Amino acid sequence: MQTTQLPGQSLRHILFDLDGTLVDSVRITCAIIDAMLADRGIDHRADPAVARAMDAVGGAAMIRAVMGPHCRNAEAELAEFRARHAVAATPPDLAFPGVASALARLAGQGVGLGICSNKPQALCEKILADLGLAGHFTAIVGSRPDLPRKPAPDGARLALAQMGADPRACLYVGDSVVDVHTAEAAGTPLALVAWGYGIAAARVAAPQAVVLHRLADLVGD
Repeated sequence: MQTTQLPGQSLRHILFDLDGTLVDSVRITCAIIDAMLADRGIDHRADPAVARAMDAVGGAAMIRAVMGPHCRNAEAELAEFRARHAVAATPPDLAFPGVASALARLAGQGVGLGICSNKPQALCEKILADLGLAGHFTAIVGSRPDLPRKPAPDGARLALAQMGADPRACLYVGDSVVDVHTAEAAGTPLALVAWGYGIAAARVAAPQAVVLHRLADLVGD
């Protein structure tokens, strides 16, 4: 894994993870699962700590863990969850503090920005559009049937190609062990966000990685 000197380094491209890195998506996850359970008359609430721990895994495994004994069929529950998510309102403050302003400044400086996420493509686009952030990104790559999930490098490579970025000169910013392995497989330098859901394990996996305490640390003077 390559190390990265920040702040002060001139960056031309940055590839971001989405959930736990730019947006506090666990808030939506728990609200949707709470609603699913309430509609069945089940007096149980999703545990945000479990949702955060399973966020990078995602998919049916995340649904199974968060719903616990109330999960009847993980694939069916996941389909219902995603259908609800597609029409759920996105809280206007879902982005972590300072994210919107930092992205605007980076884009204004001509830095090419991209997203590489295991969240389904349509949901990535929805959340970023709802938050008014989509226009900052040259590439938005989420999960789709023909694309292996992270930590496979396929999504990152697709985003890099859409950005016209050299992997060795593009910083990958994430929060989890999945992101550590994705950056390594894609051949990009790595930075981790201190507020991320999986930051503790990620720092163990990549002790040499730069840790950002504000997204504004990426903004050049």
